[in-house]
Amino acid sequence: MARRAETIELAVLGLLHESPMHGYELRKRLNLMLGWGRVLSYGSLYPALKKMLRKHLIEEETQSVTPVTRRPRIVYQLTPAGEREFTQLMSEVGPMAWEDDNFDIRFAFFGRTDMEIRLRVLEGRRSRLQERLDRVQRELAMTQKEVDSYARELQRHGVESVEREVRWLSSLIDAERNPKPVLDEQATGRGELGDDDGVRDGADVSRTAQSSQENEK
Repeated sequence: MARRAETIELAVLGLLHESPMHGYELRKRLNLMLGWGRVLSYGSLYPALKKMLRKHLIEEETQSVTPVTRRPRIVYQLTPAGEREFTQLMSEVGPMAWEDDNFDIRFAFFGRTDMEIRLRVLEGRRSRLQERLDRVQRELAMTQKEVDSYARELQRHGVESVEREVRWLSSLIDAERNPKPVLDEQATGRGELGDDDGVRDGADVSRTAQSSQENEK
């Protein structure tokens, strides 16, 4: 539970870094970010918000009554301490940064980190998945004759999922090290559908993010 709370806190800090939001909007954006398999309830969100209020990472602002709600609406926004905390968390590159939940959130806010940090997190995630893949493949070889066809199919599906993510990460790492203008891909027709759609999409995300950062600078 502690790790999940930290993940929610990082996600809230990142979203409020974009703009102030009320609780309903925060929950909706968090659920989109966390994915359909990890729906966030108000019972998880509001305790996290109260904790962040106590730590002075966020603050409340009461808006005027609206014709729809007929009651004041509370909007949450970052404090200077919250901005510093978000910057600090996004600069960390230890094992927590590439664990399953934290990596997803970190990746969503990659546009706010520099290339060296992005590379270290991506490489750490790839190494962790490769270790997991090697272990599962060894176990598969030893248990192949001991499980039925359905269990083997589930194991195969798991291996293929990890292999796809490793390929995706490798393409992102390559794009970070060798950035190319997005227009180059469009001109060469690489946007066409094919077996490597997922990998190409990942590279496009990284390159587009880099292009946006350069334009902002």
